[in-house]
Amino acid sequence: MSGAKQEGASTAKLVGLVALWYAGNTFYNIYNKQAAKMIHAHWFLAAAQLVVGIVISLFLWGTGIRKTPNLDSKDISACIPIGLFASLAHSGSVLAAAVGAVSFQQIVKACEPVFAAVVGVLIPPMDLKPMLAYVMLLPIVGGVGLACVKEGKGVVINWEAFMYASMANAAAAMKGKLGSSVTKALKANPTKNMDAANVYGVMNIISFLCTIPFVVVTELPTLGDEWNSAVEAHGLQPLLKNLLLSGFFFYFYNECAFAFTAQVGAVTSSVLNTAKRVIIIVVSSIVFAEPMERNTVLGSAIAIGGTFAYSLTSKKKPAAAPKKKAA
Repeated sequence: MSGAKQEGASTAKLVGLVALWYAGNTFYNIYNKQAAKMIHAHWFLAAAQLVVGIVISLFLWGTGIRKTPNLDSKDISACIPIGLFASLAHSGSVLAAAVGAVSFQQIVKACEPVFAAVVGVLIPPMDLKPMLAYVMLLPIVGGVGLACVKEGKGVVINWEAFMYASMANAAAAMKGKLGSSVTKALKANPTKNMDAANVYGVMNIISFLCTIPFVVVTELPTLGDEWNSAVEAHGLQPLLKNLLLSGFFFYFYNECAFAFTAQVGAVTSSVLNTAKRVIIIVVSSIVFAEPMERNTVLGSAIAIGGTFAYSLTSKKKPAAAPKKKAA
């Protein structure tokens, strides 16, 4: 009886995590787009969102609600490349949504498995997927291509948004490739206090530090003027509201996603991450009045369906146990 209750509670917890993950991601995309429309300093926006998460992590560690990570210099050095690619993945997504439609950003980001497959083959150790998984990459690419075909206009691509979203895809693939072994080792050592939530908290801090140089190089000379212009045009309170809420929901949905993945594994999480894009595309098209032509709808459906199929077919079958010889 107690086992049934525990299983039910576990299922309810997973459903709750998915609901919170989806809701948090949807609200993040809304507030992120609104903030990006107010202030045209998008590397700064990406960095500011990470600061909100850092404050939350420091509060949880400082109050003892969550155990403080116990990392040495070697551990931190191993995490820096992962944090760098996490920074580029986050910033690329922010920049793509800022210069283009959120729906288009999500359609291009459905191509992430293509980048992951290429990285898996090129970066050692080689990670070969079943052949059927590679076949499923074709509808992903084809669907994104179809979504870019506008009726009566031919192929219309917001190249700036496309490049930023592709940068996010490539960085996410590199983060996944480099991060799996490092984070797995940290989680396995109980003295490190590195559960899924703390792994994300630490990576969030490193990501912020890696984002600062991009802010300095690309936006610092004009950042003061951009901030003053945004305050004058939209008001300080609305600007801070969208900035802080986008940062909060970014941290919140990632925390839920990390917690969910830690319990069910990467494949199930990848499948649900694909389904999440459908919700964001629909909501963003309504909230921001983004036009969804027939080819856009059909192409995004094909691409997302291909991503869904890739997630299901990319899992390798466990190796068969060697048969025991008869005595």
